[in-house]
Amino acid sequence: KLKRPPVMIGDTKTSSPTATPTTPSGEVVEEDNEVIKVETNLVTFPVSVLDRDGRFITGLKKEDFQIFENGVEQQIDSFATVEQPFTVILMIDVSPSTAFRIDEIHEAAVTFVDQLRRDDKVIVISFDEKFRVLSPATNNRSVLQNAIRRAEFGDGTSLYDAVDNVINRELSRIEGRKAVVLFTDGVDTTSRRADYQSTVRATEEIDALFYPIRYDTSVEMANRNGGTNYPQRRRSGSGDIVADILAGILGGGNVQIGGGSAGGSREDYEKGKRYLEELARNSGGRKFEANNDLSAAFSGIAEELRRQYSLGYYPETVGQKGERKKIRVRVKRPNLVVRAKDSYIVGTTEKKLAGK
Repeated sequence: KLKRPPVMIGDTKTSSPTATPTTPSGEVVEEDNEVIKVETNLVTFPVSVLDRDGRFITGLKKEDFQIFENGVEQQIDSFATVEQPFTVILMIDVSPSTAFRIDEIHEAAVTFVDQLRRDDKVIVISFDEKFRVLSPATNNRSVLQNAIRRAEFGDGTSLYDAVDNVINRELSRIEGRKAVVLFTDGVDTTSRRADYQSTVRATEEIDALFYPIRYDTSVEMANRNGGTNYPQRRRSGSGDIVADILAGILGGGNVQIGGGSAGGSREDYEKGKRYLEELARNSGGRKFEANNDLSAAFSGIAEELRRQYSLGYYPETVGQKGERKKIRVRVKRPNLVVRAKDSYIVGTTEKKLAGK
């Protein structure tokens, strides 16, 4: 049984709430002001509680919550309500398959920016086969809107590489609460460095929430290819590239240079959908379909990021370094939706975990 130091309960000023992997007693690993932070063996993480319409529920107390680790209920040792500004990375897929929806994506991204308050900031990134930062973190809406509209489609889709870049490079530079809103169809065709599993795994160890906005471009891609076939898988070699260029010129279609195809098979689209669902679930965020009311979704995302509860506990069993532990949070009130991270890795350092 671990000794529990005295803990103050209430609206204390903490660096952002974080769900933090445990470490040996006495060692302090700061994983971030937004997600999992370790002080001795204390595991802390943010929790959002919403009604069925997506509105944040205020006024909850420590006694309203229960925490379970690997199925065993834990004593809640720290509790606070936290409201603070956040930084969001907008990732815009500008690959050939999203060309049909690029104007729609632009408008959706601008709509999200319109939900922000004065202290909230946004970074705008576009990706196809390449990765481009179109705007550094700013709260200037005019700058952000111009950056969004500069996101023009190109060749290939290095989605996994782009997610890897954001996780390992961009997010680490951001202090405080952070999230990623990803506009994409989920289909990867040209990633060379990262893959499906490595990026999904990485979202378990970071302090940022992923909110994928999925655009189903499969119908447009099938129609473009004669109504029955999806774009072919990528090929390699200069002969194939020349053939692609000639086919594009003679057939009036999109020309692919650099080894990337415009999209994938029906199976690729299903895989892309699963991928986005896993990014959201593992990071603690939510996936949205672009066919739904995105304005309401964006308002909910902004509210969810801005206002959260911070819960903390000392695990009954510390566990071994590298072990994954499952977390479940319950609220003792009916008809409420709880969003919190559902796992953490014991002994993780230099990375933080965010809540759902």
